[in-house]
Amino acid sequence: MHIFISGATGLIGGTVAAKLIAAGHRVSGLARDSGRAAALEEHGVTPVIGTLADLDVLAEAARAADAVIEAADAEAHFAARALVDALAGSGKALIRTSGSTIVGDHARGMYASHTFTEDTPCERLPEKMSRIASDRMVLAAAAANVRSVVICPSLVYGAGLGVRRHGPQIPNFIALAQESGAARHIGAGENIWSHVHAEDLADAYVLALEKAEAGSFFFVESGEATMRAMAGAIGRLLGFDGEPGPWPHIEAVRRWGPPAAHAMGGNSRVSAAKARAVLGWQPRCIGMLEDIAGGSYREFVN
Repeated sequence: MHIFISGATGLIGGTVAAKLIAAGHRVSGLARDSGRAAALEEHGVTPVIGTLADLDVLAEAARAADAVIEAADAEAHFAARALVDALAGSGKALIRTSGSTIVGDHARGMYASHTFTEDTPCERLPEKMSRIASDRMVLAAAAANVRSVVICPSLVYGAGLGVRRHGPQIPNFIALAQESGAARHIGAGENIWSHVHAEDLADAYVLALEKAEAGSFFFVESGEATMRAMAGAIGRLLGFDGEPGPWPHIEAVRRWGPPAAHAMGGNSRVSAAKARAVLGWQPRCIGMLEDIAGGSYREFVN
């Protein structure tokens, strides 16, 4: 099977590509320049030169493939539409990557109790409505004979298998701790994020490609932790004594910008019960706190 992946140089797309290649599939991936194209080739991925703004390139690559995985940018709404239009009537699979910030809040480090499932009404933050609309647009393509699926990961941790090894969130907190001389969390740090290892997440994509019905939506998580607990694991990684300390929300906004600061100070809690039941997905990788304290994140220690 030939699968085209947008975002093949990223953590999620690259790890999915590696899993698919290991399973015997042929993978092509979008690369914005010759340097990224060479990096893809080193990982066994055939590069397609272009960007998410090159809608004709995306459409041609989608039509040439047997299935498409969109893993580049959940806010690239015109790219998502181009892929849907290119695959209309084909019966081919289109798997879109969303993200659990669609159920996030502006808690600024405070705890929230609610855990979301696929059946929970999702009309949360105004700034997430365009992403939710694109998710729904892809799912609605099932009516146009596209086997459309949306996978919605929680916080992705761990070392990936492609060009990019880690996502930015945990390394950003590690860098902050190194500069501060103490592990930090936004506000009280009682806010909770669900999380999933990059390889476990990639397994969910492979299973969705094999089993998911048209119009399916799946949250993917293997556990959850407070940001205080995550900061504590960073402190252990760096050998700091004492408990992690609070970082004012306004300072997070100044350093990371409002989207990242609000996300990392908020709650994003989801359940992957549907992925386990429908896809037979089972996470197997090291837990997040263990991985931070003594696993793949040791490479970020100066």
